[in-house]
Amino acid sequence: MKRLRVTLAKSLIDQKPAAKKNARALGLRRVGASRVHDNTPVVRGMIFKVKHLVKVEEL
Repeated sequence: MKRLRVTLAKSLIDQKPAAKKNARALGLRRVGASRVHDNTPVVRGMIFKVKHLVKVEEL
């Protein structure tokens, strides 16, 4: 299974509460923070909701 590196590229200040919760659930707490996740439909859906805030790389 492929893995994805998700990096928070923009601040969560002035974002909707749902976007903040999704970023926190992905393990992203501050700008520049990265986490590696499995490429599953659940994780891809969470990334889709915050796609304007994150950078995603395939590993």
